[in-house]
Amino acid sequence: RLLPRQTAASPERRAAALAGLAAYQAAPRPRPRRSMPVVARAGRAMLRDYGGSGPPVVFVPSLINPPLILDMPYRRSLLRWLSRQGVRPLLVDWGTPSPQDRAQDVVQHIEEMLIPLLRSIGEPAALAGYCLGGTMAMAAAAVVPVRGLALIAAPWRFSGFGADAIARIEALWEGAQETCDQLGLVPMEVLQAGFWQLDPARTIAKYERFARLVPASAAPKSFVAMEDRANAGAPLTYAAGRQIFDDLFTADLPGRARWRVAGTFADPGALPCPAIEFVSLTDRIVPAASAAGLPNRRELRLGHVGMVVGSSARDALWRPLADWLTGLR
Repeated sequence: RLLPRQTAASPERRAAALAGLAAYQAAPRPRPRRSMPVVARAGRAMLRDYGGSGPPVVFVPSLINPPLILDMPYRRSLLRWLSRQGVRPLLVDWGTPSPQDRAQDVVQHIEEMLIPLLRSIGEPAALAGYCLGGTMAMAAAAVVPVRGLALIAAPWRFSGFGADAIARIEALWEGAQETCDQLGLVPMEVLQAGFWQLDPARTIAKYERFARLVPASAAPKSFVAMEDRANAGAPLTYAAGRQIFDDLFTADLPGRARWRVAGTFADPGALPCPAIEFVSLTDRIVPAASAAGLPNRRELRLGHVGMVVGSSARDALWRPLADWLTGLR
């Protein structure tokens, strides 16, 4: 349905997008990377160690999509680069839920997994959260002593998504909620459809561009790796999906200081630790208006994914983040 709407006036664009989609499906894939060693567990969640001799920094990825955005191949791994910059990155791997986990909402992911993993380290670590992982890291930093908090493209004031986007997201959940309730899980297809609706024109345009890329060049490999990450990932538990759609997007409990985690209402203005947020002014997935509004705010003009893995990411995000993390006392 998305493709005909976006290309109604241009059969040529529709054909190009379909050709790009077919090329993506047929593209060769590299062998999967070896998983990094697990140093702690809490429920099904794991803490993976990326090495390095510096102080620990726990990276919290979103529950949506796998955490590979922080460890992409082709020399685009933020975590492996940081391990050579005086930082010891530790990555939260949320694992794969089953229907038996249906009642575990986002708050319980923080209380029963993230906070115990942080406490298992034996010393206060710094926290860095990407996308929804940043939302969760903010709540954890209000409860557990940490050396500092870095937010990367993280939403907090969900009303900042705007009325039109929230209405589309609410309609998506209304149509999917009953099936998800029966499954006990929210499949990735439901979540991916929500992302497509945030920027439908870009969804079509990227496959048009892919159809024109030279197959032997580096660009198609990077595109396939990114799309595989975006289209993969474990489902959400039903309760986590319901809370994201109802409590975060619709009710905006974090932005209204009404989201209680471990008995505490997190307040960006009252964090007990140094904090910084990296906000993209051109992010179509998490708009800048939804950011927490921390006093230490670094503004970028890279997309939601490009700010982490794009050709300018090292100068725009990686280096400033490393400098800030190594400067914590």
